[in-house]
Amino acid sequence: MANVSVYNIEGKEVGSLELNDAIFGVEINEHLVHMAVVQQLANNRQGTQKAKTRSEVSGGGRKPWRQKGTGHARQGSTRAPQWTGGGVVFAPTPRDYSFKMNKKEKRAALKSALTSRVVDSKIVVLDEIKFNEIKTKNFANVMKNLKLDKALMVIGDNDANVILSARNIPDVKVSQPNTINVYDILKYDTLVVTKDAVAKIEEVYA
Repeated sequence: MANVSVYNIEGKEVGSLELNDAIFGVEINEHLVHMAVVQQLANNRQGTQKAKTRSEVSGGGRKPWRQKGTGHARQGSTRAPQWTGGGVVFAPTPRDYSFKMNKKEKRAALKSALTSRVVDSKIVVLDEIKFNEIKTKNFANVMKNLKLDKALMVIGDNDANVILSARNIPDVKVSQPNTINVYDILKYDTLVVTKDAVAKIEEVYA
């Protein structure tokens, strides 16, 4: 089992924690990790892009000039793709970009992402984080004490004071164990997890 240090919000080491190898020590499957990231980005796409083909643009019903004898190239419509105001040749149409992954694949990808953070020493475990009020400065001080800039923080419960205090800090996101995903884990430089969040992750994904 991987043994990681536990810090308090002042940035001081206050102990250590054994991480479950079934989640934080699996064999990293890069293919599934890549697929999970592509799936999340694809599923977030609106797919509403639209342009008109030559059959959909208005006008151009008659032949602009006779077939032969004018010296011009033959033309059948002023709405052909080569004309200004003409239709687009292979115009994009609204479509659904989303695709599905099996539950086992999703879980394996998440475990691989968590393991990669441990292997790269990009995980920080906090004993707890609590604020008495919603104040951005409080959260910024915690990040400064931990010497972090871009981080994903996973907390054990839905603490509004912590979540709202981090809302205005760029490159910081606060999540809960049931909302973490592969894309966010890899997007941020460091994964910060509270001890109770570690316990919940091991309980949910074991």
